[in-house]
Amino acid sequence: MTVALAGCANTSGGGDVTLKVVAAEYGTNSEDSSVNYWESVASSFQADHPGIKIDIKIRPWKTIDSDVARMVAEGKAPDIAQVGSYSDYAKDDKLYAADDLLSVPTQANFLDQLSEAGEVNRIQYGMPFIASTRLLFYNKELFASAGLSAPKDWDDIRSAAEALKADGVTTPFALPLGTEEAQGEALMWLLSGGGGVTDNADGSYSIDSPVNVATFTWLKKNLVGPGLTGPVAPGKLDRATAFKAFTSGQVGMLNGHPTLMKDAVKRGIKVGMVPLPAEKGPAKASVGVADWIMAFKQNGHREQIGSFLDYAYQDKNLLSFSGQYDLLPVTYSANEAMLADPEHQDVKTFLTALPESELFPYGKNSWSRVSESFKKNIGRAVERDQSPGAVLGQIARDASAAEAAE
Repeated sequence: MTVALAGCANTSGGGDVTLKVVAAEYGTNSEDSSVNYWESVASSFQADHPGIKIDIKIRPWKTIDSDVARMVAEGKAPDIAQVGSYSDYAKDDKLYAADDLLSVPTQANFLDQLSEAGEVNRIQYGMPFIASTRLLFYNKELFASAGLSAPKDWDDIRSAAEALKADGVTTPFALPLGTEEAQGEALMWLLSGGGGVTDNADGSYSIDSPVNVATFTWLKKNLVGPGLTGPVAPGKLDRATAFKAFTSGQVGMLNGHPTLMKDAVKRGIKVGMVPLPAEKGPAKASVGVADWIMAFKQNGHREQIGSFLDYAYQDKNLLSFSGQYDLLPVTYSANEAMLADPEHQDVKTFLTALPESELFPYGKNSWSRVSESFKKNIGRAVERDQSPGAVLGQIARDASAAEAAE
C-alpha cells in the first residue's frame, strides 16, 4: 500500500525533498489500516513544513523486514523505516544515529529502558516507535463454565487446559510457535521457566541452557503431548490465527498483547488477564516488545528526517497511534498522559509492567539471524519425535555462528 502526500510549494525557492517512509501494517482492514495514521501525521507535518513531501509505503509484518532489506540491497533504501530490528544496518554504517536527528527534548523523552535497547556499541540507532508487554489471557466465560479460576502457576495452566478440553473447548491453550512471532512466544515461556535468551550477567546467548530445555520439555509433555493445544500443531500456528480463534471464542488461554484485548472485547469475549505464571508462582519478568524506527543515510536527508521525527514523536501523535491499537507509547510524557486518562485504564496493567519487562537483545548485531532461527526451528521443540534439547541446541549453534560472523 502506497500513499504519496504532496507537500506545499517550497516558498524558499529550493527544490522539494521527498522523504520515503516504510511502515508496518497494524490494522486488519482498510478502516483501521496504519496508512490512515501515517497519512494524518504526514499531512499535518507538511502543512507546517513547505518543501518536504512524505511518500509512505505500508507493508505487512510478515514481509516488512525482507522488503526493507531488498530495498537496501538494490540501493533504494527508504529515508525512514519502521520495522522490527536495526542493528545489522547500524553495523554496516547505513544509519543515522539518533543524536544526529532528534532534538534533545525528543531524545531525552524516550523511556530509558527503550533508549538503551536501541543502542549498538553505546550509540542509539534504533528509535522506539511503539511498545507492548505480554500477559496471559483467558476466556472468562469458558473458565466459568468449567468451574475454573485464573491460573497461578504451570500446574494450574495444565489442569485448566484439561478441564477446558473435557468441557468441549476446541483449543484449551493456544501455543503459536509458527513463523509469525515464534521468538516472542518462546521468550515468554523461557522467562516464566526462569531462563531467557541471554545470560543477564554478560549478555551472551544462553539458548540451550538446562532451565530452557526443561521449560520446553514441560510444554511438550504437559500441553502439546496430551492434545491440549488444539487441532493445529504449534509449529504451524501463527499468532494472528491464534488471536482470531481467541476472539471467536474457540480458545481458553493464550499469551497476548493489548491489541488482542481490544479485539476480543469488540467481539463480546469477556477477557481475564494475569502475568504469565511460572512453574511456581509468578514469572521473573514479563516480555517487553518494541518496534523501531531507523533512518538511512543513503539519500542524505538528515535535517528533513529529523524534523519529521521530532514531529512524529509529539505526544498527540504517539497517543493517537497507541490509542487506536491499544499499544504502549514509548516516551515518559505520553505514558504519563495515558495513565492519567480514564479512557485508557484498560491498558494500565500493561503500562505498569513495561518498566520491569525484559526485551529482546535488539542491540546485538546477531539478533535478527537468531530471531529467524527461532521462527524456523522452535516449533519442532514440542513435536512428538523431536528433542527439545536438540532443537534449542540447533538455535544456539546458529546464534554462535551469527556472533562469529559479526
